[in-house]
Amino acid sequence: MRRITLISVIAAFLLLFEQSINAEVKLPAIVSSNMVLQRNTDIVLWGWAGAKEKISIEASWLNEMLNVEADEEGNWQVEVRTSNNKDPQTINIKSEASDITLEDVLFGEVWLCSGQSNMQQPVKGYNGQPTFGTIMATTKSDNPNLRLFTVDRVGSKTPLKDIEKYTGWQQASPESVLDFSAVAYFFGQQLQEILDVPVGMIHTSWGGSSVQAWISKEMISSYQEVNIEDVDITKSTNHIPTALFNGMINPLIPFTIKGALWYQGESNRKEPQVYKDLFPAMVKDWRSRWEIGDFPFFYVQIAPYMYGNNDAFETVDNSAFIRETQLQCLNLIPNSGIAITMDIGDDYCIHPPKKKEVADRLLFNALNKTYEFTAVDYAGPVYDSKEEKDDGIILKFKNAETGLYAYNELEGFEIAGKDKVFYPANAKIVNRIEIFVISDEVRNPVAVRYAWRNWVVGTLYDTNLLPASSFRTDDWDAAVKFEK
Repeated sequence: MRRITLISVIAAFLLLFEQSINAEVKLPAIVSSNMVLQRNTDIVLWGWAGAKEKISIEASWLNEMLNVEADEEGNWQVEVRTSNNKDPQTINIKSEASDITLEDVLFGEVWLCSGQSNMQQPVKGYNGQPTFGTIMATTKSDNPNLRLFTVDRVGSKTPLKDIEKYTGWQQASPESVLDFSAVAYFFGQQLQEILDVPVGMIHTSWGGSSVQAWISKEMISSYQEVNIEDVDITKSTNHIPTALFNGMINPLIPFTIKGALWYQGESNRKEPQVYKDLFPAMVKDWRSRWEIGDFPFFYVQIAPYMYGNNDAFETVDNSAFIRETQLQCLNLIPNSGIAITMDIGDDYCIHPPKKKEVADRLLFNALNKTYEFTAVDYAGPVYDSKEEKDDGIILKFKNAETGLYAYNELEGFEIAGKDKVFYPANAKIVNRIEIFVISDEVRNPVAVRYAWRNWVVGTLYDTNLLPASSFRTDDWDAAVKFEK
């Protein structure tokens, strides 16, 4: 009898101990000391506690304490108004079982950065694949007003509530920036300097990932059937539909962001029509879940690269088709912008080393379209219309307000007649705003293509040295290039 009583007492004690642990307030990894909260807006603080646990929140910038009660499942969240104050703030969160103080919290601009290996590429580069400017960037990186947060690569079959692996909020320093995304760092460092406010950069990317992996099951199910219950999540994780959304995006919601940067497309290059559906769907999916409207979304067009076959022309082996799709997505994604990289690729390295130039072009989009620096040009020339004249074709462009430019001769142009056979062509800038394309091999030409190859070095710019994307004036499915 005594033994049964003793066991009962121990069991009751363990139950009470477990309940006391469960009652403690737990915060998501992204909500911590040293974080940057989006300034001058309504942000969300959230977490978990015991069922019906009463929680009080005292923030250094608020005059009154906030009170919230966890629901029956222990979830709680509360909206908090931030300000433009640049001073470090504190947040104290209390319950019957918890007393948590978050220190050195800043108000500023928060950007989410995601994609595949070219976004993941760190400031220090990959082995044998450099990031240009590493030494100077790290030397000058010490900045208490630039904070960095990295989500480690984790896939999940179901949406996670919290991040499983991560590097928490850190001040930018020579030690912290080396392993951080180079594109994200260069963007954030310059934005902080220009705006003179704190900046927080959240990096969550996975090399080789497909766009399908970054979309929720609810959204992607409109386009394809998804059932990953019996899938081995440890194999080809970055290609499993919904897996990276579940593990690396969902746990960040609803942490308020200003906008997002995206650098991905290589893994979907052979399915441009699918990408044209799924990429805008992904952006719509994220925006609907964050519930902060159509936040800015700026992305990078994949750079030219050999891809093993530079003779590909009219098949999906030609990455010009996915570049075309990415350009077209500008019209499908509200409040978006694109960074063109036709001039900064590398023929035999899929990770071009000029990451600061990529960040610069994303930054120009953000400055003009988000922060109203209207004098900052952000868009290179975009093909607009053509006119057949003098056995050649005159091309006209949008976004060439101050004219077109080429360092040397224009290259990469081809021209075709109604037979849909493209021949190498001569091209020159006329009247500083148009291009005249001609070939002795083609009489009565009707179509032009520019840089329509896997690997090519772009030669066409505007006068601010923003490059034009590869483009075509036709929509043919059966064109060929002239073979000698």
